[in-house]
Amino acid sequence: MGQQEKVATSLAGAVSEEISASLAPVDAQLERLYPGDPGTRQPVHTVYVPGDAFAADTIRSWGDRALAALDEHAPDAASFAAVLGLADELAEPVYARVRAKLEREPVEDLRVDFEDGYGPRPDAEEDATAARAARLIAEAYENGTAAPYMGIRMKCMEAAVRDRGIRTLDVFLTGLIEAGGLPEGLVLTLPKVTYPEQVGAFVRLLEAFEKVHGLDAGRLGFEIQIETSQSILATDGTATVARMIQAAEGRATGLHYGTFDYSACLGVSAAYQASDHPAADHAKAVMQVAAAGTGVRVCDGSTNVLPVGPTAKVHDAWRLHYGLTRRALSRAYYQGWDMHPGHIPTRYAAVFAFYREGFEQAAGRLARYAGHVGGDVMDEPATAKALSGYLLRGLDCGALDIAEVARLTGLTRLDLEGFAAPRRGDLTASAQ
Repeated sequence: MGQQEKVATSLAGAVSEEISASLAPVDAQLERLYPGDPGTRQPVHTVYVPGDAFAADTIRSWGDRALAALDEHAPDAASFAAVLGLADELAEPVYARVRAKLEREPVEDLRVDFEDGYGPRPDAEEDATAARAARLIAEAYENGTAAPYMGIRMKCMEAAVRDRGIRTLDVFLTGLIEAGGLPEGLVLTLPKVTYPEQVGAFVRLLEAFEKVHGLDAGRLGFEIQIETSQSILATDGTATVARMIQAAEGRATGLHYGTFDYSACLGVSAAYQASDHPAADHAKAVMQVAAAGTGVRVCDGSTNVLPVGPTAKVHDAWRLHYGLTRRALSRAYYQGWDMHPGHIPTRYAAVFAFYREGFEQAAGRLARYAGHVGGDVMDEPATAKALSGYLLRGLDCGALDIAEVARLTGLTRLDLEGFAAPRRGDLTASAQ
């Protein structure tokens, strides 16, 4: 043992107490506004189906059509890998997992659309369609055929369609209540939001429904769809989307980028409206920064290039979709839209390849961090959080198995969740 050091201080304890008291409001605000990621599963995609097209077999039909597309245009791992440029070592595991996913859980998140994909209809027709959607979704959760997440996209809160959107939501939610209650995987999407006041009005609407049915306050959350330039930048130069998150009063679960409405709003020509356009990158970067730490997740948009027609055309569309999905994943947009059954093979191929190709390195780094073993990279708690989050997302979607993760990390899922959601103080103290 070396010489014991003499520890001396100059400040009285009252100084620290005074500073803590002065910062107490800030501490409370940090906890309220930036609670961190909720730690729940985030679906890798959202599938939008027009209200009149939604049926009891929609999810299974999408899976079967996706499998048929593989059978016709990429019947084995080698041909699929050649189309997408997958590394040899990934070809078999990715292809096998894609097919298994399409058979087991082809859709992770489904939204029955009553907005652009449905359009204006007679009131009686939309009422009946909304009631039917509620019945079918309730039945799907009851018989085990539901996607992990399901819900509707209503019409927006603008004056021309506001009453219709409110009524459709009321019919749908009331139908679910009467069918046995709100499912855990229920998700609502509010489109074309321009002002924070529209978000606040939607909160009041949900509060009223909860009160009528005796639901817990805050039971109903919703996604905010970003489709206008004003939702990113207000006239005073502030980031409107940040104010929207605050206006949601803790109910916002996601920010969904609307590729084509947003692009058109900025005057982007139809041929160049895509999720990798500079205008899209700017919007999503603002969304990402505004949502960071709030528990609100960012979702990328979609491509309107459909994988249909002759094989060469399907392959071109697959390469485009795969590339856009991989690009989004590298930018931490872990969810996107899929508009056609032919898109989901490449959605899962991109997601699975993303997690499998980085799996061993991430697992090794986290294992060394957890075991306090040195290596060629010095990781901190924030990086351990990112590494464990990466592995958890890979597990949730089926890209990884818990046995292989445990083998390389020596950690359980509970351990991973602990690293993925450290307390704020743990991150701050260890970084000093």
